[in-house]
Amino acid sequence: MGRYRVLDDVALADCALEVEGGSLNDLFETAAIALAELMVDPATVDASIERRITISAESIDLLLYDWLSELIYRKDRDREVFPRTRVHVGGNGPFTLEANGHGAVIDRTRTGLRADPKAVTFHRFAVTSADGTWRAQLVIDI
Repeated sequence: MGRYRVLDDVALADCALEVEGGSLNDLFETAAIALAELMVDPATVDASIERRITISAESIDLLLYDWLSELIYRKDRDREVFPRTRVHVGGNGPFTLEANGHGAVIDRTRTGLRADPKAVTFHRFAVTSADGTWRAQLVIDI
């Protein structure tokens, strides 16, 4: 599994993250974990639902942007969060993402709420690959 860290010195009113994965699938899964942990305490989310999500985009960076935007949209529209996902990224442009999200509907009596992300921004947004490791830097508007 990949790793992520919060970048405290990048944005004051937002949350900046650096995400790393050993593959594209790992990068996208780790980014989803980081976003979920920004929104809720995962230990308070019982994996009672599973959703299949399919997205396509012309480039890898736009695919990651659309993936995280979709997760924020589902939080806003359906009150669903997905602390665990399985992701498969394929294609050579356009790229496709097929994911299974495991999570639950936010229950204010049980779910430990954290920040309320509004959107992924393009500020400092980047996806790079070097030496077999994929990295993304992103800022989430909260």
